[in-house]
Amino acid sequence: MTVDVLTFGEALLRLTPPGHRRLVQTHTLEMHIGGSELNTAVGLARMGLSVAWLSRLTDNALGRLIERTLLVERVDGSHITWTDADRIGTYYMEEGRGVRASQVIYDRAHSAISHIQPTDLDLNALLVKPPRLLHLTGITPALSQRAAATVHHLADACHERGVPLSFDLNYRAKLWDAQSALSTCDRLMQTARYLFIPARDAAHLLNCTDLTDLHARYPNATIIMTRGADGASAITPAGDVVHHPIFATETVCRVGGGDAFAAGFLYASLQEHDLRACLRYGAALAALKYSLPGDMPLVDPAQVHQLVQSGGGADIAR
Repeated sequence: MTVDVLTFGEALLRLTPPGHRRLVQTHTLEMHIGGSELNTAVGLARMGLSVAWLSRLTDNALGRLIERTLLVERVDGSHITWTDADRIGTYYMEEGRGVRASQVIYDRAHSAISHIQPTDLDLNALLVKPPRLLHLTGITPALSQRAAATVHHLADACHERGVPLSFDLNYRAKLWDAQSALSTCDRLMQTARYLFIPARDAAHLLNCTDLTDLHARYPNATIIMTRGADGASAITPAGDVVHHPIFATETVCRVGGGDAFAAGFLYASLQEHDLRACLRYGAALAALKYSLPGDMPLVDPAQVHQLVQSGGGADIAR
């Protein structure tokens, strides 16, 4: 069966003190499963699309817990590479409140996916029926040179088969510096059909937050810039610009909001909606994710459609 979206990335376990406590004052930790590409995959599957997720996992109770989550969320994990070595990456997060910002401590060195290599992917079996779309982010190539080589190997194989690429820059300063990120990701950004760039990443890596300047650099992509509380803007290869505000919501957890936005946008694009509708679906899925604890957008599609069809967050063309 041809899948709608193929994606590749790391699954992480997030450990968080309950009740907005700090790590120094807690005796218990809540565990959530996440990872940027996995979060987007779950959002797309929740919206009814067929999605396959690639990764390399350690064959232990934690790896099998991730596999079980995939099964529950109807994400195809049949092409995962399993190993008896290495480990599942984790991170600790103190959820902030008010003036106290959230804090993250990564513990993902030598994780299973950081040791992945291109030969771990059986592309003949994987791409016998190419997907409608490949979705990648700038997080996975930051994990190791081998992971970066595998990302490019998969992207090149899909490109040769005419599969369009969706790429979310998703820069993580704790994983690599801006120059390394840009030099590694620029080729992916040049070939992407959909290019997601948070405004803060555009400013830090490209010294630019103007969509027309980004369009000049990546003329073949529909570029989507998320601007936090200021909503999201997009520019087409033809130079048409559209903006959409956020849907107001009470935030329970912001983790995974950008991944949910990408899922909503890509869902609408694969349904052949216009650009305004794609931004609207992205904003709706992100808003519903903010109302949920954990990393994944465990949304009800009926609620997504209802929010999209509501009068909130009116479209603004520029």
